[in-house]
Amino acid sequence: MYDYVERYGPVRVWAVTVLVLAVGITAAALASPRVYVDFIWQYYWGPVVADAHGWTCVDWAGGAEMECNAAAQAGVDTGPTASPGYTFVSYAGYIPTLILLLIGIVFILQWLDIERFRSAFYALFPFMLFGGALRTVEDANVAAYRETGELAIELPWSGFLISPLIYFTVFFIALIALVGSVWLDRRGLVSKYEYPLAGVGTILLAGTVGYLGWVAAFEPYATIYPWLLITTLVGATVATWLTWVAIERFAPDINRGTRYMGLVVIWAHAVDGVANVIGLDWAVAFGHEQNLVPKHPVNEAIVNVTGSILPADIAAVTGAAWPFLFVKLAAAVVVIWIFDETVFEESPRYAILLMITVVAVGLGPGTRDMLRATFGV
Repeated sequence: MYDYVERYGPVRVWAVTVLVLAVGITAAALASPRVYVDFIWQYYWGPVVADAHGWTCVDWAGGAEMECNAAAQAGVDTGPTASPGYTFVSYAGYIPTLILLLIGIVFILQWLDIERFRSAFYALFPFMLFGGALRTVEDANVAAYRETGELAIELPWSGFLISPLIYFTVFFIALIALVGSVWLDRRGLVSKYEYPLAGVGTILLAGTVGYLGWVAAFEPYATIYPWLLITTLVGATVATWLTWVAIERFAPDINRGTRYMGLVVIWAHAVDGVANVIGLDWAVAFGHEQNLVPKHPVNEAIVNVTGSILPADIAAVTGAAWPFLFVKLAAAVVVIWIFDETVFEESPRYAILLMITVVAVGLGPGTRDMLRATFGV
């Protein structure tokens, strides 16, 4: 393999690898319908279909995708079933795909030859919020289906708003914005590429949140809870400030490498933590008919463990989701501690790429949970 890389170059080897895998999988699916049904559909597309409708289970049902119970009641010949979420088989496909994507991102960054990596981090920040807001659009789509029996955004288009496809959606949108912004910069049409890049992300974020606001204002299946949004943002900001002050006072060396990017990392994960605490334990206090349910296995595990340890009368006062906030804050602190000065000095491009990933992992789900509760979807 090393000889091939040396002879043809890493970019060509990467491109050929991606092409061969894509053609091979497509050819196998076309040659044998069972490959599509028992492998691609069951482990990759079926979970997306179930998630898009808010179903816990979807059945192949002889080619007509139906909710499992409905298929059984209709007496339709059923096939493989799929549920929202991930399996070991899907991970076996997604992880190599992610690795190939990250390698491609590295090649793109080398090709663009951009500078000012830290400012690029801040310019991409609106896209991280945009990803969570875009995922909330799909939550509104599910709410519409439950209310009307029809999807406001039909499949397959709504599938691109569901994990993991939404990560690719946001990535390609951000990539187009980045390439376009660098192009404007190189031709002297803007003073810095960071300005149009941040502008595009901000416009996309504002437009997405505006759409959710329109849905909440005019559709019966959504309602806006403004105080929940304000409380989440204020709570996350206060938690971030307290954590930052503690770092500056007791362990200032922790953020020498990340500097103010560390503040963004902490805030991103604080939003996720506070949004979960409020949504899972206190949504009714802001007007919801019931508290939200966990959407991620880590949240659910923490709530279950806390609820089993705390006496019922204490849990009724404190709730059971609050440890999740401390877990998120601790994880954020560990991250900025790992990214010390030497990491940025030796590989600034890779360090910034990983920092963006860390923030997106926290802020994407956090923004989604916050907006899901804010708009009641």
